[in-house]
Order: sequence, then structure tokens, then C-alpha cells
Amino acid sequence: MTGRIEAIHVAPDSGEPMEARDRVEAVSGRGVRGDRYFLDRGTYSQSARDVSRELSLIERETLEAVERDYGISVGANEHRRNLTTAGIGLNRLVGVRFRVGEAVCEGVELCEPCSYLERHLEREGVRDALVHRGGLRARIVSDGTIETGASISIEGDAPDAARARLDDA
Repeated sequence: MTGRIEAIHVAPDSGEPMEARDRVEAVSGRGVRGDRYFLDRGTYSQSARDVSRELSLIERETLEAVERDYGISVGANEHRRNLTTAGIGLNRLVGVRFRVGEAVCEGVELCEPCSYLERHLEREGVRDALVHRGGLRARIVSDGTIETGASISIEGDAPDAARARLDDA
């Protein structure tokens, strides 16, 4: 089974509101065209940590669980991730290549929530609610267009854990 893209958002500059898009261009080594990190203007663009910030994803199911379990609503335009997904467990995609729309990506690390997000949203507890389920950072391996509704699928042989979660989704 495959996942899908529920929503796409970019922010043109650090701290700017996220803007919805129907489609974006994913560019290897750069990020999502029109997003703050593509332009090296993101909050963490100059971070000493050498981690890809080309693409970020979060599960719709996580946002629903945070609202249900913590009473905290986080809209698709508020969580600061580029893609909102459904039907696929993102935590298991660390180190895995996957296709999202026409682009091929590789999961780099979990996108743990930071104090910036909590301050930005002005909602106490959102950081704790998203620990270990704040999404995925990915690098773009091969350029391509990503559209709302596009599928997400694992490329090639994936670790058993990632394949099993995808099949369970």
C-alpha cells in the first residue's frame, strides 16, 4: 500500500506564514522551490548541524492524535513542514529511499519538534505532544514535481520494518 500527499506548504522566508500550494518542484541539493530553505533563509539554514533541510514531512494521523490526546489543534499551515502525508508511517523511512510524486527522496532523520515551533504557535505543550512523531527530514535524490494527492512509495528494497509499516498503513 502507498501513502499520499494531503497538503503542500512553503514559507518564503524565516518566520513567514506557510502558504498552501497545489504543486511544488523538488530540486536535488536545494529543496522545494519557493521555500525558505531552498533560498537559505530558514531559521536553521546557517545551523552548524550538517543535516538536510531540503524537504520535511508530517503525518496527518499524527496531527489528529495530537488533537485527540492533548487537545492541541495544529493545522496543515501551522506545523512548519512542507508536506502533510496520510497512510504511511514516516518514522520508518529514515535511511530509506522513497518516491513522492515524481521526486525520489531519502529519509535523513526524524524531524523532532523544537522550542521555535511552540513559541511560533503560542500553544504550550505542542513540543511535548510531537516528540518522536514530529515528522521526517528528507533529502531530494532526484528532481521532480510533487502535487497534492500524489502517492508516496518505497523505492527498491527497503528494510523490513519500513516495508511492514507501509503494508500496514
